[in-house]
Amino acid sequence: MSASDRLDELGLILPPVPTPVAAYVPAVQTGDLVYTSGQVPVVDGKPVATGKLGAEVSLEQGVAAARVCALNAIAAAAERAGGVDNIAQIVKAVVFVASTPEFTDQPKVGNGASEVLADVFGDAGRHARSAVGVAVLPLDVPVEVELIVRVR
Repeated sequence: MSASDRLDELGLILPPVPTPVAAYVPAVQTGDLVYTSGQVPVVDGKPVATGKLGAEVSLEQGVAAARVCALNAIAAAAERAGGVDNIAQIVKAVVFVASTPEFTDQPKVGNGASEVLADVFGDAGRHARSAVGVAVLPLDVPVEVELIVRVR
């Protein structure tokens, strides 16, 4: 089953790629790899959540925000690759989690992104991953995700 078929089956729609707010591009390709810029949980130009995990943002809200980030990152990679079905494999995901010093469930937040990638790409969506706690992210969002993908 193709990634576009899985998206349809899951009832997911890739959003338009957000316009960068600074001096960068959403994704860059070198050889058969596409690197996305960090994607934040923005829908229709507005953050779905703000604040830090362990304070204003619950684990469930963080997981949901990571899912939005992953869809935005897939959209950026797909735009560069010439379509979502041209993505052959998710190689690596990096998940940044704005969190309080005592919050240690960054991997659980990252699972929100990882599960979307596996749902959309099947075995090709299984990837290496880092989940890192940080002090603050752009727009005060709780999560940011970047991807490295291999394209056909």
